[in-house]
Amino acid sequence: MTIKRFIAGAVCPKCGAMDRLKAWQEDRFQHRECVECGFTDSMSLDMPEELPTRVNQTEPDPKDEIQVVKLIQ
Repeated sequence: MTIKRFIAGAVCPKCGAMDRLKAWQEDRFQHRECVECGFTDSMSLDMPEELPTRVNQTEPDPKDEIQVVKLIQ
């Protein structure tokens, strides 16, 4: 049995009524429904793959380069 819960302070995107949305999970989806106007919405709970960016990719380890240094007096 699926438990449907009201979301405190939530506003319906269709009619604008406050405290009239109920939410529940079924299979791999999160559902919400407005009891005032009948608006329904569903979204998948599966996480999309993260887009590759410069922040979430590892850089290759820099190789130590050995150089000869000549001291001038």
